[in-house]
Amino acid sequence: MNNSEKIIRNKVGVLNLAEELGNITKACRIMGYSRDTFYRYKELINEGGLDNLIDRTRRKPNLKNRIEPKIESKVKEMAIDYPAYGPVRVSNELRKEGITVSPSGIRCVWLRNNLNNFKSRLKALEKKVAEEGLILTDAQIAALEKKKAEDTIFGEIETEHPGYLGSQDTFYVGHLKGVGRIYQQTFVDTYSKIAFAKLYTSKTPITAADLLNDKVLPFFDEHEQPLLRILTDRGTEYCGNVESHAYELFIAVNDIDVVVNT
Repeated sequence: MNNSEKIIRNKVGVLNLAEELGNITKACRIMGYSRDTFYRYKELINEGGLDNLIDRTRRKPNLKNRIEPKIESKVKEMAIDYPAYGPVRVSNELRKEGITVSPSGIRCVWLRNNLNNFKSRLKALEKKVAEEGLILTDAQIAALEKKKAEDTIFGEIETEHPGYLGSQDTFYVGHLKGVGRIYQQTFVDTYSKIAFAKLYTSKTPITAADLLNDKVLPFFDEHEQPLLRILTDRGTEYCGNVESHAYELFIAVNDIDVVVNT
């Protein structure tokens, strides 16, 4: 059995197993495939038979099968106009305009142009708006509002540049024999995702300030980038009487704003 035959057998295997079990999800889990991959294999067979399952990277590219530039341009345009649409929906909408492109063809265009997921298509939309000053359609506004709502749910925060907003928190690491409780002070710049961490044997305002003094502020000073504000929780190591609380005093002296997460 050659390599091509092995590749086809493995891919057909998940389709046959799904048919025998009557359960696509279970078959994919057993064979180690995603449902998206399952439907892609099924679609490839429907379009071109078993030979169509051979990996594209293992075959010489057939330029005759490449989508025409005019149609590819239309697919990219749809990705910007309707970023929330999936490949099946885009294929259906294009068919209404007399343009026939399969969902897998849509996906290929997206992959070539870095538009293969919702966030990347929104990023392309935002870039085009910034460059051309477009007036957004209802569909584009809805997509942007959907992303903003999802970002809020998952705790993502709008941030403008390095130093615009840092996030600091304390984590209990565990108990070490002969030492006692171990805590980790952690700071992450929300824009660049650069992080700093340091272990301590106590959870106090002094240890919270020490991380900033020893690791964080020297880094930002070295890069001549001010740290403007820090997001913390209401832990006692971060909140207290401004006149006597070590962390509050340190923040005030260094002219850093504190944003308390409620």
